[in-house]
Amino acid sequence: MKRLLFLLLMGGASLGLAPTVSAQVTDTTRTVKPQLNTAPPGSAPAPARTPPPVYQPTPTPPTEPVQPGVPASNAPFDPNRPSGLDLPQRPGVAAPELPMRRYFLYSNFGLGFSSLYGFNQFSASLAPAIGYRVSKRFAIGPGISYAYNSYSARGYESIKTNSLGLKGFAQFIVFDQFFLHGEYEVTKAEVLYQDQSTGQLFKGDLTVKTPLAGAGYRQQIGDRAAADIVVLYNFNDGINDIYGQPVIRFSFLFDLK
Repeated sequence: MKRLLFLLLMGGASLGLAPTVSAQVTDTTRTVKPQLNTAPPGSAPAPARTPPPVYQPTPTPPTEPVQPGVPASNAPFDPNRPSGLDLPQRPGVAAPELPMRRYFLYSNFGLGFSSLYGFNQFSASLAPAIGYRVSKRFAIGPGISYAYNSYSARGYESIKTNSLGLKGFAQFIVFDQFFLHGEYEVTKAEVLYQDQSTGQLFKGDLTVKTPLAGAGYRQQIGDRAAADIVVLYNFNDGINDIYGQPVIRFSFLFDLK
């Protein structure tokens, strides 16, 4: 009888424990096993990997200011200057200033006419010169001159003379293309003489000094040439005058290299 009771108690205990063991087995199968550290003993865990930085070049400012006509490789892009050059005749871009040419050829052709007490004088002159620009506004130079004159008067036969001389000139640009012009000329000239007893006119040789001064206007023709018109007052307005009054000259200027 005691043995039977012992068996029943043992059977009931086994039935009571069966759900608990089953639940533990079920929970064990659902539990995720922890990951074991496979690193060698004594070594620190490896740090997390970060992506490498992206290289971005730093713009360098130009070391020197951008000069006109020089490529600006370090300057910001300008749609008006795609090649980095300051090209003339582009909107908003001024043409580069041309270098000053010091020497120039200056030749002129002059005409003059005067009349005094029925005595008429017509003159024509040619005077080439070499000019030198001291500055952009002031120029000087030497030259030679040739003058032709025709004298006529009522009751007298026409007389023609030829004169050759040396001169020096100076010009100063006052405003834009307007300038002042002055000359001083020493000429071995043929001039008129009058016989006091008969009143007859005749020509003879004489050294004539002629100062001239006036103003002019210049019209530029291309890069190296220009045309001038000059009106001059003749301070030697007497019997020995070889140019007449006033003296109007048409000049041509050509820049030399």
